[in-house]
Amino acid sequence: MTGLLRTERLEAGYGTMQVLWGVDLNVSGNETVVLLGSNGAGKTTFMKCLMGLLPSRAGTVTFRGEEITGLTTRARVERGLSFMSELGIFPDLSVAENIDLGALFRPRADAKRRAAELFELFPVLKEKRRQAAGGLSGGQRKMLGIAKALAAEPKLLVMDEPSAGLSPLFVATVIRSLAECRAGGLSLLIAEQNVKFLELGDRVFTMEGGRVHFGGTPAEIQADDGLRRAYFGLGQDDHVRA
Repeated sequence: MTGLLRTERLEAGYGTMQVLWGVDLNVSGNETVVLLGSNGAGKTTFMKCLMGLLPSRAGTVTFRGEEITGLTTRARVERGLSFMSELGIFPDLSVAENIDLGALFRPRADAKRRAAELFELFPVLKEKRRQAAGGLSGGQRKMLGIAKALAAEPKLLVMDEPSAGLSPLFVATVIRSLAECRAGGLSLLIAEQNVKFLELGDRVFTMEGGRVHFGGTPAEIQADDGLRRAYFGLGQDDHVRA
């Protein structure tokens, strides 16, 4: 696999509070990486730094062989990074209009083709394409957030806790949808607390206190009783399906 994204010694914070402490992480092409950690571990801050939504205090971000540490969010999107966030949905606009906004920097013909592809991937959104996004259920809004991020046809989709607020049924639906995207060659970086997302991961990193403490395969986490207990509350007889 070829290198796609790499952070080296990345540090960031808010005001006088430091949150990230020298984070090193990499994602290869056609790979899914899951970043697991509890609330307050630094996952969201890390994602904001990747997307240029929060300036880093030290370290570098490299994407597709180019250092992008000082670039704007728009410049990063144009280079193939996309961020899935429910907060990025416009509730007063229709489902179709939200997806169109996701493809804002794409040629119109490409955006139209991509919208048609996404409606096939998410049939429930196709049924509701003229409905205001604010009227969708929580799970449907999550799907719209994914579709809106995919509209830019990114090389890497960055996701911050896609399971947040969802029922187990909708979590399974989101995982199936992401698996289809992955099969199509999309690379994924998913920050999560829900260990179900290990099903998608080629590699897993754990984050605690703004530092990465473990990097390996889902099977390696499964084999380490200390990691299961420390990070996920799993005992010797509990298993994570990978």
